Formats: sequence, C-alpha cells, structure tokens
Amino acid sequence: MVRRIRTALAAIAALALPAALLSPLTAGASSAAHFSVGHPRPAPELTGVSTWINSGPVTLASLRGKVVLVDFWTFGCVNCQRTLPYVKAWYAKYHARGFEIIGVHTPELSYERSVANVRKAVNRLGITYPVAIDPSFATWNAYSNQYWPAEYFIDKQGRIRHYVEGEGGYSNTPKVIEALLAEPA
Repeated sequence: MVRRIRTALAAIAALALPAALLSPLTAGASSAAHFSVGHPRPAPELTGVSTWINSGPVTLASLRGKVVLVDFWTFGCVNCQRTLPYVKAWYAKYHARGFEIIGVHTPELSYERSVANVRKAVNRLGITYPVAIDPSFATWNAYSNQYWPAEYFIDKQGRIRHYVEGEGGYSNTPKVIEALLAEPA
C-alpha cells in the first residue's frame, strides 16, 4: 500500500511544471489559490466602466511604470469584505512607492448594481483608492475572471505577473508587491 502511494506521488510530481517555469514570486505562497504567471501576459485595459468612485477615469496605460493591483470585488461578498483590510493596508503602505490599486466592482446581486449603494459601501468600508463600476462584466470578461475576490498584480510594463483567487495567503502578498516594486520601470 505504501509503495502504491509513493508511486502515485512520484507520477504526480513528474507531471508538475518544472520549478524553472514558475516566477520566483511564488516562493512562500501559502495557498493553491495564489499563482505567479509563468509567462506574463499584457493586462487587458479596463473597459465597460460606467462610473468611477474616488477618481476620474483611470487607464492602465496611464499607470505604466507603476505596480498595479486590479482587485475584482463586490460589496455584498463576505469573502471580499474579509480581504479589504489587507488590500487597504497594502495601499497605505506601498502607495507612496508607486503601488496603485483599482477596485473593479462587478455586481453579483441586483442590489449591488445600484451606484448609490456602491458609493455608500465604498464610504462605509473606508476605501480611498479608485473604484471602477463594471456592471456589464466587460472588464471581468476581458480578464477571463471567474471569482470574487480576485486580484491581478500588474508589473511596471503592464503585464500580469501574479494572480490570487479568493482569500488567504496574506503574508505572501507583500513579498509579491516588494518584488514588483524593486524591478526597473
């Protein structure tokens, strides 16, 4: 029995991607929901945004040279609410060093479609970074996103380098941000 388990584990390990294909940003990841992108791809531009909260319209092109977190969330999602203290803390700690956050509010439920409700939630939750309202899921679809919350870390050249779906692994994220901020523009 032990031999069969070891053989099965060896077969699974042989199928795994070689470590060299993964970015060094995966080091220390504490959850399978955190992925560094082995082959960075250009981040899709924000599209279909009906309203901006806390700022005028923002484009990823205008943020080139900065590290950007595109954070898909919705205010009624308890998982999103639990990530917000961490997201806000990263913004407070790294914003002055060139770290930007764009919250992309993509509604899941009907009451989350109300811009007035989103504004109230942004105020109540103490969110100070720009929030894009994506009611038609245009940006969501451009990213091929499937989860609330989902975080896409974009490097200074505008490429997606790290991705997180769901909650957890909060101790790894500052390492990702620090590594991306340390790279040349």
